[in-house]
Amino acid sequence: MGYPAGLHILERAGSAPGAPTAVLVHGSLDRAESFRRVMRRLPDLTIVAYDRRGYQRSGEAGVVGLRGHIADLVDIVTEVRARGATTVVAVGHSVGGDVVIGAALAEPALCDSVGAFEPPMPWLGFRRPRPGEDRPRGWSPLAGDPAEEVERFFSRMVSPSAWRRLSEEGRSGRRADGPALVADLLGLRGDPPFEVMDLAVPALFGRGGPGSEPHHRDCVAWLSAHVPGAALFEIEGAHHGAHLSHPVHFAAFTRAVVERAPV
Repeated sequence: MGYPAGLHILERAGSAPGAPTAVLVHGSLDRAESFRRVMRRLPDLTIVAYDRRGYQRSGEAGVVGLRGHIADLVDIVTEVRARGATTVVAVGHSVGGDVVIGAALAEPALCDSVGAFEPPMPWLGFRRPRPGEDRPRGWSPLAGDPAEEVERFFSRMVSPSAWRRLSEEGRSGRRADGPALVADLLGLRGDPPFEVMDLAVPALFGRGGPGSEPHHRDCVAWLSAHVPGAALFEIEGAHHGAHLSHPVHFAAFTRAVVERAPV
C-alpha cells in the first residue's frame, strides 16, 4: 500500500527490533521537524512523523479539512502495521490531537493507545475569548488573505516579536502554509466533527502548566475527567508549544502514552 502519496514522512527506527512505534502529528502552522528534539529523547522507540497535507513539504499534496487529515493518519498507521509493527500509538499536538482522536474513533483497532496535547475542541464550550470579552461570544473574522492570517496566527500563538525575528525566507515559508492553516481554523468553527465520549482506545490528554491558556487547560481537564478511561498529564511550566520548549517532558508524555497501550 505505502504511505499516502505526496506526504513528507520522517521516520527513525528504534534502537531494538520490535520497538513500539509512535506516530507524531503536528498542529497548525507547524511541521514534522518540530518534533526532532522530542525524537532524540526517545531513542528506543520507532518514530514516524509527517508534514500534514498542505503544510511544508506536503504542500503540493493539496489542502484538506479535518476529515482528510484523519484519513491520512488512518492510512499511515495502517502502513506502519503492514510493515510489522506490533505496538503502535499516535500522539498529536494541538489540532494534531484532534486528528489523532478522530482517527481512533474512525478505526478503534488501529492504535493501541493515543495521546493529545491541548487539542482544541471549541464545540465542547472551551474557547479563547476575544479581546474585551469576559467569555467567548462569537468568532473573530479570518483575514481575507491566508498569508495575512498566518502572520496573525503566529503572532498570537508565539509573539509579534518572534514573527519579526524570522528571516524573509522563514516568513515566506510560513505564509505558504496559509491555505492549510485557514482550513484548520475553519474546521474548528463548524459542527462537532466527532463525539469524543465514544472513544474506546486508552487515551492520555496533556496540558501545559498554569501559564498555558485557560481554555486549553480547562478543555484537557474536562476530557481527562469525562472520556472513559482517560488520564491527565501536565507539563509544569510549559505553555501550548511544549514539544518545542520542553522536549524532555513532551518525550515523557509520549512514553506515558506508550505505557497505556494494553500488554
